[in-house]
Amino acid sequence: MKYRMYVDEVGNPDLGSSRDPKHRYLSLTGVIIALAHVDAVVFPELERLKRTYFGGHPDEPIILHRKELVNAAPPFDCLRDADAQERFNEELLGLLDRLDYCAITVVIDKLAHLEQYHVWRHDPYHYCMMVLLERHVRRLQAAGCRGDVMAESRGGKEDRRLKASFERLVAQGTEYVSAEQLSASLTSGQLKVKPKSNNIAGLQLADLIAHPSFRATLCRHNQEALPATFGGKIAELLERSKYYRSPQGRIEGWGRKWLP
Repeated sequence: MKYRMYVDEVGNPDLGSSRDPKHRYLSLTGVIIALAHVDAVVFPELERLKRTYFGGHPDEPIILHRKELVNAAPPFDCLRDADAQERFNEELLGLLDRLDYCAITVVIDKLAHLEQYHVWRHDPYHYCMMVLLERHVRRLQAAGCRGDVMAESRGGKEDRRLKASFERLVAQGTEYVSAEQLSASLTSGQLKVKPKSNNIAGLQLADLIAHPSFRATLCRHNQEALPATFGGKIAELLERSKYYRSPQGRIEGWGRKWLP
């Protein structure tokens, strides 16, 4: 069985903005799904949900974006009706619970990173991607499976940099996962980069849970309760059954990783 890790980000990797509280953190969330499950269940279920609430046409597919959903911006403006929003939220939460996937979130405190490493200034995005990839490969090894990685497009220049970094990572290995282990577990040494506009179900799923997972990681790091919001409900669901965890059931360090 082949698994793909779909990656979505919250925040930006610019170290220069680290002292701005609104831009202090970068978070990457990977959602690992069997491609057979994407084909048979995830894609048709997401399409059914979208068609039920937002209509749409195959020639102009509706793409789920969390920010636009939260703001009830077109084509999601039907969610301005409180009853419709409640029904949609309940159905979405049930779908996120039923689907078979594994989530991993890595958060880097860019300000702490900047202050701790005066010489080594690893690109925050690439650093988080490395940590995600290590966990993806360890999970593949444990299951005796292989897989690859797909990230949302960030633009031509950034996509080229990220692809090159990924290829170096696979060729050289990391401190914890050797190049041989990476090659044995990955079906491709190249990062797949696609825009969400391609109507890729896995990237839309990653988009839906990336921000709630970031908030959950931040709350748990600060020893705070999860927020009493719909995002908090998604975070509770992730903690209950979706995060990658140790054989003993530990989430921290496995399904959630705080850097540095």
